[in-house]
Amino acid sequence: MWSPGGASRPSVHEKGHLVYAASGVLAVHTDGSTAVVPANRVAWTPSGVTHRHRAHGDTDMRIVFLAPELASLLPERPAVFLASALAREILLALTDAHGDQPAGPARSSASLDRLVRVLVDELDETHEQPLCLPEPRDDRLRAIADRLGDDPSDGSSLAELGRAAGASSRTLSRLFRDEFGMSFYEWRTQLRIYHALVLLAEGRDVNQTAHACGWSNPSSFIAAFTRLVGTSPGRHRTAGSRRRALLV
Repeated sequence: MWSPGGASRPSVHEKGHLVYAASGVLAVHTDGSTAVVPANRVAWTPSGVTHRHRAHGDTDMRIVFLAPELASLLPERPAVFLASALAREILLALTDAHGDQPAGPARSSASLDRLVRVLVDELDETHEQPLCLPEPRDDRLRAIADRLGDDPSDGSSLAELGRAAGASSRTLSRLFRDEFGMSFYEWRTQLRIYHALVLLAEGRDVNQTAHACGWSNPSSFIAAFTRLVGTSPGRHRTAGSRRRALLV
């Protein structure tokens, strides 16, 4: 179990690996992106990618390394997948409360291989999820990302942000599409939801989290959160507390 704020040093592995937070919220930072991993998501980090982990809330992190033939079925870049009920049970069966692999009753190598293969098939069926924030390459986008990362409640328009960053809103709109494949407003919503997951893991209530992340209307926050995470912030917070109690 990782305490809130717990972090690992940058590391790189010869095998790609899946990371799952059985409770809490985990951030997986790489050179190109930050993956946000609440308890209904799984993060994928390919082999050879430098990464580090950071826990938000009391976080039970589980890691499963994949053989090259299975890793080849997943993207060649970091990604986030939905953790179905079956995927969660397999991840818990393959690991113990310290995140080590394997766990539980003694299993044959063939049995473990079959479980991992089913896990990869299950992730492949769920497709990627929009909780992997890309790091901007352009200096102007980086300035905006830093500003809104420091204060996600900042409601400045793209034109206002552009004046501070030294670019027109039209130029910035093109850069967001070219670098991230999404509009500025879609990207900012993802950024805010990332911060919301962190605040909920740290014990903030839904109304406090909505205002801290830039929503004046909590119902709009709930709708955006549900659309991206797949459950409401209230249910997410309650489920997290229940999972922590079961894992103690």
